[in-house]
Amino acid sequence: GQEDRTCQLDILPPQKPVGNDWRVATSMQPLGAKRYEFGTYVAANYAELIDHPVEMGDILIGEFEACNIPHAIAVIGHTHFDMARICHDLKTLCETQLKFLGVPKNLDRYLFLLRVEENGYGGLEHRWSSSLACSRKDMPRRGETKVSDDYRKFLGLCSHEYFHLWNVKRIKPERFTPYDLRTEIHTGLLWVFEGITSYYDDLFLLRSGLISSKSFLELLAKTITRVTRNRGRHLQNIEESSFDAWTRFYKQDANSSNAIVSYYTKGSLIALALDLTIRKDTDGKKSLDDVMRECWSLYGETGEGLPERGLESLARSVSGLELEDFFDRYVRGTADLPLAGLLKAAGINMRLRAANDSKDMGGKPASNGSMPPPWLGATLKVKGGASRFGVVHSGSPAESAGIAPGDEAVALDGLRLTAQNLDTRLRDHHAGDTVTITAFREESLLRHRVKLGTAPEDTCYLEIDSDADSEAEKLRNVWIAHTR
Repeated sequence: GQEDRTCQLDILPPQKPVGNDWRVATSMQPLGAKRYEFGTYVAANYAELIDHPVEMGDILIGEFEACNIPHAIAVIGHTHFDMARICHDLKTLCETQLKFLGVPKNLDRYLFLLRVEENGYGGLEHRWSSSLACSRKDMPRRGETKVSDDYRKFLGLCSHEYFHLWNVKRIKPERFTPYDLRTEIHTGLLWVFEGITSYYDDLFLLRSGLISSKSFLELLAKTITRVTRNRGRHLQNIEESSFDAWTRFYKQDANSSNAIVSYYTKGSLIALALDLTIRKDTDGKKSLDDVMRECWSLYGETGEGLPERGLESLARSVSGLELEDFFDRYVRGTADLPLAGLLKAAGINMRLRAANDSKDMGGKPASNGSMPPPWLGATLKVKGGASRFGVVHSGSPAESAGIAPGDEAVALDGLRLTAQNLDTRLRDHHAGDTVTITAFREESLLRHRVKLGTAPEDTCYLEIDSDADSEAEKLRNVWIAHTR
């Protein structure tokens, strides 16, 4: 019964000599203490208290203003990197987003809390901050001017969590208002809050000028590749994926890609398809941007929860289009999105090819002169010091031969088989060849006769259509050049 009472938090320094140079980083308001120092901090209530993560340690601070609002990035685990560049790029990115939907009420500061690790990635949104983790290679080095793939990944993470300022921290599902922390709350709208955010995170990198349209299309093609390779997309619709997140998406196993679909990646492609559909069918007069602005006005600024079919209703009213069939087929159904046609109407050619190897995530044409290896349909990963089969795709040669997740690979046709040499071993053969894969399943040594298949064309890359007509060129320019 004390959830609404003001909370004070005393953050005490560690006993000396440890932590003499430690600092405190939190978006919580200091009470008497100076920002970044130990002392007393205050939150308006319990919900606000637990929405202010706290970091303590050897912290490097970078500060900047975006639309006259103080922003900062606090880095732990840092190495040599260009803090000035990060602050410059984040300022540009944040201002682009702030100008899109407007400054949220009571947003008087914002803090990126970043933990730099050897191999890390992830983030969690908060109302005045975000908690991020990235790899050391993601940080820009001093003197570099190009946006590397790794730095682009870091900027995309920041963009994603920052857009949550509006989409989920203030625009919320009706079922989250108020949120009951004592139990899981289920909603079919997670694709709206994570999927639409995943669509906009890279789009804002483009709109802010941090990446080129070519780079944006590469990122988009990689997302299409991930969804196309996911066989679970035909078994679970995106509303189910959202609703069952507690029990399925966050409790995944080796068979998950055969059984479920991600409301992040599939949700972002639904957002793409909805955006292009609205742009095309309204002759560019409306877009998903207009839907999100109306959503912010009706549900974000007012604090009212978004009903389960609220986004659909908004899309229909804002665009003036009959979109029930779209939502029936692609949100409540499992039909594949008509991306090739929609992208073609926007002057973009969508191409599908076979993967070059197991590391090929798409986004680019096939390597010149390279032939894709035959298809086994299973992944190998090092686990517990052994190379073990991970995902075994449904309908694949590996599944047909009886290979199961967790089997420890031994050999392919008598030659040692490991996660590192799988691609090389497969390139010694052609589609239609039958090979023997030896593997341990617990204590039993098994011999699998596998007839290798033709690699599926599930790897996407996107190209500007040089033969696009004027209408397609206009739509493309408005969409990815953002010249309205």
